[in-house]
Amino acid sequence: MTQAPRHILIIAHTGRDDSLEAAVTVAGQLIAAGAIPVLAANERDDVLASWPDLDGNLEILGDTVQAADIELAIVLGGDGTILRAAELVRGHPIPLLGINLGHVGFLAESERDDLGAAVHRALRRDYAVEERMTLSVRVKVFNEVVYESWALNEVTVEKASRERMIEVVVEVDGRPLSSFGCDGVVMSTPTGSTAYAFSAGGPIVWPTLDALMLVPLSAHALFARPLVVAPDSSLAVEVLARTGVSAVLCADGRRTFDLPPGARVIVRRSPVPVRLARLHSGVFTDRLVNKFNLPVTGWRGPVGRE
Repeated sequence: MTQAPRHILIIAHTGRDDSLEAAVTVAGQLIAAGAIPVLAANERDDVLASWPDLDGNLEILGDTVQAADIELAIVLGGDGTILRAAELVRGHPIPLLGINLGHVGFLAESERDDLGAAVHRALRRDYAVEERMTLSVRVKVFNEVVYESWALNEVTVEKASRERMIEVVVEVDGRPLSSFGCDGVVMSTPTGSTAYAFSAGGPIVWPTLDALMLVPLSAHALFARPLVVAPDSSLAVEVLARTGVSAVLCADGRRTFDLPPGARVIVRRSPVPVRLARLHSGVFTDRLVNKFNLPVTGWRGPVGRE
């Protein structure tokens, strides 16, 4: 019986030499194993310009191969590239296997030095799939929905002008909580708790926990602490019309929408998760220690049974 072709998507920042070189390496390894590398049209052109010998062996996503036919996406880059990959495969159950070519790389599974081994395990389907919750976001103006999007890390509402802060009222589960002036508000998933929300002073939340977080940015208020609420809760931020100041919504640093005064941003858990391919079963604590280079000198390990 003839085996169905295995289509594996490669997503890379081909404008960078190291990422382009990694994409060529992965494509060659896939072809040698009998799999079919698939790339976005512009990235395919970049790869062929670097390595013309691959011509005739690369397929184009959305043209010669559809997303529904993709088995796995190998993502070469930092967390920004993985966020772009999540956007590209949104709505399809395609696991993302991240190979970190960036800096901290919390979402990536392997580092640059492990590239060949990671691709080999992908070809053997030797990985577990972990689902990460995402956010759905809706913007209303005068009760009319004017914009909808989603996010894996966070949704932010931020001031559009450097000179003036915005005034907002924050709502949880349909009830007002507090109003204050601020530079903005971050609404985050556990996955995003190590991203913008972390930089703003929010808590780190283990990605195995389902929850929503809200972190004010430079708020002028006595009660403006980070919040962690249940995953079935709703968060809302209204840009108060009385201030006459516009704001900007941004989802994962990639999708933006201008918010007029009076706009209302509602964030809930999305029913569509992002699927990450995992090669290692290590605990999240170790990932934190390694990524942030945290000092653990003096730790002697658990004594007896805890």
